[in-house]
Amino acid sequence: MITNGGTTDAAVQELQRGFAGRLLAPQDPDYDDARTVYNAMIDRRPALIAQCADAQDVARTIGFARAHELPLAVRGGGHNGAGLGMCDDGVVADLSLLQAIEVNPDTRTVRVGGGCTWGQVDQATHAHGLATPSGFISTTGVGGLTLGGGIGYLTRRYGLTIDNLLEADLVLADGTHARASAEENPDLFWAIRGGGGNFGVATSFQFALHPVSTVLAGPTFWPLEQAGQVMRAYREFLPGAPRELNGFLALLTVPPAPPFPEELHFRRVCGIVWCYIGETEKKLDVLAPMLEVAEPLMHAVGPMPYPGFQSMFDALYPPGLQWYWRADFVRELPDEAIDRHAEFGARLPTVHSTMHLYPIDGAAHDVGPAETAFSYRDANWAQVIVGVDPDPANASAIRQWTVDYWQATHPYSAGGGYINFLMNEGQDRVRASYRDNYQRLTDLKTTYDPENVFHVNQNIAPQA
Repeated sequence: MITNGGTTDAAVQELQRGFAGRLLAPQDPDYDDARTVYNAMIDRRPALIAQCADAQDVARTIGFARAHELPLAVRGGGHNGAGLGMCDDGVVADLSLLQAIEVNPDTRTVRVGGGCTWGQVDQATHAHGLATPSGFISTTGVGGLTLGGGIGYLTRRYGLTIDNLLEADLVLADGTHARASAEENPDLFWAIRGGGGNFGVATSFQFALHPVSTVLAGPTFWPLEQAGQVMRAYREFLPGAPRELNGFLALLTVPPAPPFPEELHFRRVCGIVWCYIGETEKKLDVLAPMLEVAEPLMHAVGPMPYPGFQSMFDALYPPGLQWYWRADFVRELPDEAIDRHAEFGARLPTVHSTMHLYPIDGAAHDVGPAETAFSYRDANWAQVIVGVDPDPANASAIRQWTVDYWQATHPYSAGGGYINFLMNEGQDRVRASYRDNYQRLTDLKTTYDPENVFHVNQNIAPQA
């Protein structure tokens, strides 16, 4: 049996027989590396980490956790802000060995293992001049981002990641295997498109691809004192801009590193990070209205390979920083909300701390709110506030700034938040993030996971 956060030899040896991957217990030399996640605020010690090599390993890991009545966490890329890929004194199904990527340029599809990161996928698809919507940091795991919805640079043109998901292979709570698509298990397919990891462990995904190769991308910075002016122009400009143009707005401190000019280092600014996938010669015309709002401190938009842009912020936000998150969906940016943003932008507590407004209009609005578990199809932005710093001594300060900022702007939000941006904030926040879809999700949870085996997540509990 499992004791004191460790394992008896007999229990582990039984699981090890026929296990194609690796089993790591606390006494193993690679254990600490394997339990480390992106957010350094998270320090959890599972009893066993099962690095699964295939779907059968996943099924055996689930069965092991159930047999020993242990909590089960599922780790893909380890990027979850709340650290939900790890658990204390339980079992972790680690998918990092599931690395297969198969691109079919003829059908414009890609099949991706559940342990891949988006950087790996981007490199594989870019070789064929193709891409699918993903996130903003290339080290993000495919599985977590996809199951939560998937917001990225290509969303205004091609929708959320789940809008490009064609099928997924899952291991269910009872250890059986299921394929979820529009034709097979369509109710499960509905649920995993935004419902998180509540319904099974996704061992592979198939996505539709689109012609994306070189993009015109980069940031424009204005003085923070002009944040109100820029945000008022942005709220009118972007929803009416061509879908080929994406631009997320940020309040940030300019990092003291290339490619940013030395005279801007440590300066607080209001910025927009652009990504344009339309015709190159139209670039200046598309951006002209925002460039005329006020004189930018810096405008660094130019051509670059899509994977290069997708990974542009990886060095700024490496693994091992302290993170605290708060999020909301936003329909409108009233003047009062903009005033609050300007107020807290002037109080950014550390160089890494920031606020982003990610556009989720355009093609994301073409899908109805009940067509997938992701409900907020009427929102125009996913707002995230993050307090970030490398020093654990600053953890309390960045948390307080984040919470205060969120409380000041939440009254102007649409209600719930993007689940990939939530911390452990309670069941009311989970319910609010799914709105009218929550009851259907609860019904499906009762069907597919009546014992709530998959509960180390933004949990949708089955009916009692």
